[in-house]
Amino acid sequence: MSRPELRERLIGLLLRDELDLTLDELAETAQVDVDLVRRTWRALGFPEPDGGHAFGQADVRALEAMRGAVQSGILDETTTMRLTRALGQTMSKLADWEVATLIDQLERDVEQGRTESRLGGAVWLAENVAPVFEELMVHVWRRHLVAATARMEALGAADEELRTTAMSVGFADLSRFTSLSNTLSDTGLAELVERFEERCADVITVGGGRVIKTMGDAILYVAPEPTQATRIALDLVAQVGARDEVPAIRVGLATGLVISRLGDVFGPPVNLAARLSHVARANRVLVDDTTSAALGPDFETRALPPRPLRGFGNVSPITVSQRRGFRQR
Repeated sequence: MSRPELRERLIGLLLRDELDLTLDELAETAQVDVDLVRRTWRALGFPEPDGGHAFGQADVRALEAMRGAVQSGILDETTTMRLTRALGQTMSKLADWEVATLIDQLERDVEQGRTESRLGGAVWLAENVAPVFEELMVHVWRRHLVAATARMEALGAADEELRTTAMSVGFADLSRFTSLSNTLSDTGLAELVERFEERCADVITVGGGRVIKTMGDAILYVAPEPTQATRIALDLVAQVGARDEVPAIRVGLATGLVISRLGDVFGPPVNLAARLSHVARANRVLVDDTTSAALGPDFETRALPPRPLRGFGNVSPITVSQRRGFRQR
């Protein structure tokens, strides 16, 4: 099979649809306004197609479902568009992550003679792996919906409690990352970042925290209360930063009211945690006053001299460590 034929085969397997509609034809078939189609397409993260047949019947069904939800009063248009944008951003990142991961395997398969080309291997994966992964993806999404619903229920019944919550925020980043990245190859840098993110995510999840986002050389997480967040921070230093294959890390912690929105968290504690991590020494944890005041006797804390932190004036960071004789529970 030629490369163009393989490419068409791959697209067909992934879309499971024939692209035979223009944007205007899509709007007419789905009985929605053309402007709504454009806004929906942008919300999903796609540039507006430059004419031609770029849509199929699956796109029609998706728009019809959205139109039905709005017309029936189940969802208003604003909520529908916000959910659409969340879906687009999440799936874009997931798709990039999947493709980058699979390319590594396809390269090995070609080198070992298991497939003649990356494109041919991609077609094989689309035929045999994609259906299984799609089922897994929906299952994991449902499990995360259950977890998110449980978190929301635990926050309280008042609307303001569902949006603004007291929690502890941790910001961990790699020390000397910029200088180190200049000495690594592209492959070495990618492997370093992946090891860092993977190991941090494992420690945070096992400790009962939740990863909010990763930023290459940094990771942002939250925990319900200060003691839990501090244990996670110390475990990050001990289990990630102390390993030879990963540079030292620095962790900043702050506790306070945080706004949860768009899958992210915002507020002064988030900014303060980041500022504290930037002034921390390698493999050290710095916390704010609120976090320190909530810690029990199994932690040792020591206030450091005041220093200017952008947006917070002069702040006395507090270094924290596990008190000898106590074991983490």
